[in-house]
Amino acid sequence: MSRVCQITGKKAMVGNNVSHSNKKTKRKFNINLIKKKFFLSEENRWVTLKVSASALRTINKKGISAVLKEGKLK
Repeated sequence: MSRVCQITGKKAMVGNNVSHSNKKTKRKFNINLIKKKFFLSEENRWVTLKVSASALRTINKKGISAVLKEGKLK
């Protein structure tokens, strides 16, 4: 599985490491992914999702069923 958030669709960005002498080398800015199980009470089952930390905050605020109903599942 790729390192992509299943709720927001966030993925790693590419940038540069910049040294003191201003040399640049490529690097990746990975997202903070967490593999988490959620219980869907409407379907009476558990779902395992790979979500970013920001998506987890949204789920804590709105609830998993509301976030999934918004159509954010990428």
